[in-house]
Amino acid sequence: MKILCIIPARSGSKGIKDKNIKLLNGKPLLSWSILQAKECKFNMRIVVSTDSEKYKNIAKEYGAEVPFLRPKQISGDLSTDLEFLRHCVDWLKKNDNYNPDFIVQLRPTQPNRKIEDINNAIELFIKNFDNYDSLRSVIPIKKSCFKMYLLGENKLNPVFKNFKNIKEPYNQCRQVLPTTYLHNGYIDILKTEILNKDTISGNNILPYIMKDNDNIDIDLPDDWNKSEKNINYLS
Repeated sequence: MKILCIIPARSGSKGIKDKNIKLLNGKPLLSWSILQAKECKFNMRIVVSTDSEKYKNIAKEYGAEVPFLRPKQISGDLSTDLEFLRHCVDWLKKNDNYNPDFIVQLRPTQPNRKIEDINNAIELFIKNFDNYDSLRSVIPIKKSCFKMYLLGENKLNPVFKNFKNIKEPYNQCRQVLPTTYLHNGYIDILKTEILNKDTISGNNILPYIMKDNDNIDIDLPDDWNKSEKNINYLS
């Protein structure tokens, strides 16, 4: 199978300025995901999708391909994963006659991921390839989504008014509610073909369940400090 690893690294982050190239333990943030992909036991084509010439040069220095610059119109704060994933796949198909069987997305904001998790997730997806459209890494969350509300017209509206045979789940004790899971952005895998259906997950999503502390997703300065204290296996 042909595997394409895409590492998204747009410029213009707001929470931490130039986050994707800021030095984390002496290396630019985006480089950690490149190095992890290179150490993976599966042969992957590693491409960084960025809108910045500066980011492009850094990514190439650490061994990734950057065959294009991502258009500005799909590099904003509200741009979606679907847009840059489809742009990358379309560009490679048109210019390199390359069409992967599936895509592994490694977000730079998860520099603490372990190589074994990348290997295990890819292996799991290949083993179940015929039955699933995608794989998402998830962690169990302690606060159930069944106890959540939306605020509308100055009143609380339960997100779930009923669930299967459970009436008013928002009023039930947690022991009777099913475990809920949060997508932690650690690793995403998807069949290339589902992009043609305007989705990056499809209908059948294979879970890669992780521990609830496997969730150092860098967004704010506190996340950065936590990550820096725990990242040493590639140093």
